[in-house]
Amino acid sequence: MDIKNKYHSLDESIILASLREGDMEAFKHIYDSYWPKLYGYVYNRLRSKEVAEEIIQEVFFALWKKHKELEVNHSLSAYLFSAVKYQLLNYIKASHIRQNYNQQFLTSERTADNSNEEQVNANDLKKTMDKAVAMLPEKCQQVFRMSRHEQLSIRDIADALHISHKTVENHLTKALRQLRAVLGHYF
Repeated sequence: MDIKNKYHSLDESIILASLREGDMEAFKHIYDSYWPKLYGYVYNRLRSKEVAEEIIQEVFFALWKKHKELEVNHSLSAYLFSAVKYQLLNYIKASHIRQNYNQQFLTSERTADNSNEEQVNANDLKKTMDKAVAMLPEKCQQVFRMSRHEQLSIRDIADALHISHKTVENHLTKALRQLRAVLGHYF
């Protein structure tokens, strides 16, 4: 009996019990059954194939990571769609933060004057920003510099550093929060 048929006829509670026991076939069945639906849900909201795939992969990675203590109160479908919804909201929130940061940066560049006073202020701001970045943990600094100086996407940073998309977002959020706190009086 192949995997699809073995789990296709079983009750969801049995499949979840097998998953809790670490049954990779049960996980694969869940993945194969729900991936297309979850992907369609995210893709219809973001219209980005890469981001939709990353979000779905994060959800399934988290599902496998905590399979032993997994508690599904209603249905597996509701559980997975809720997890995807939270990942989607986190992505949108982080995206808005990046857009605001970029917009503020572009606005400050457009309004810059080459006067001596503004040049001194710009130099002070850069020094303060460099110090604030230097106070971040090493990995957080690295992620921030790859994002802002090398213009790499979250996916490219995650691939280069062999860390998850979510970890990259967390590092960027932490860095931006620190910079906002330190540089708030400049803006």
